[in-house]
Amino acid sequence: MKKVVFLSLLAASVAFVSCKETSQDPQTTPEVKDLAIAETAINTPNETYLYVTAATGLSLREYNNLSSEKLAIMPYGTKVQVITAEEKPTMTVGGIKGGMHEVSYNHKKGYAFNGYLSRFFPPEEDIKPAIYAEDLKGQFPKVIFTETTGGTASKPSNTETLILPNATWHEGYFISQKLFKIPREFTFPSHKGKTIQKIKNPKPSSRVWKSELDIERKDKELQKIEYSHASEGFGYTVTITQDGDNIKLERTEIVE
Repeated sequence: MKKVVFLSLLAASVAFVSCKETSQDPQTTPEVKDLAIAETAINTPNETYLYVTAATGLSLREYNNLSSEKLAIMPYGTKVQVITAEEKPTMTVGGIKGGMHEVSYNHKKGYAFNGYLSRFFPPEEDIKPAIYAEDLKGQFPKVIFTETTGGTASKPSNTETLILPNATWHEGYFISQKLFKIPREFTFPSHKGKTIQKIKNPKPSSRVWKSELDIERKDKELQKIEYSHASEGFGYTVTITQDGDNIKLERTEIVE
């Protein structure tokens, strides 16, 4: 009888230990916890990428000044990783206030002027504004695009409007230049200058009647940039304004 009771107690002990081991949540073991943390770190990297907006490319320099050696030229549209961001404006280049970000490009590390780097990927050649806006929305849901028609039967007009959330003047200008056809002869206008300024295209085509940039400033801040183009039977204007933290780009085309 004692033997039977002993065997029963032994079996119960084994069952208890086995049940305890199999019921343990594998996610709570130290080894699995460490693995889960490592996988989370890999799958959610804290990285920032920006795009080159300079039409002729942007210099990657050895140090954070404009006189240091050029390591490479990063072409228009290149996506670069930001290693260390310069938050304060330390220089002005081409009328743009900014500083030198430390970036990684093509397995090289160096410095690039952040006034020609943008969160918004730049438009491809001849892309339709509506398609570009839709692409942007994938990354920036608050992007707004509208298209309206107007004018008269003899002079119909079409207006395309793109609103970029939390954008800068130069981000809006470089996107407009590519998307809405502002000639490359016009550089980004500085925030400093006359209250009202008109700049004519120094190299207009022989078939172009009008190609000029109108700039409005107040208290050394840009208020409006407007490009006007006119040729036989066709004309358009591109207007860039600020709306709170947003930049509004608008192109109106008129056919005569």
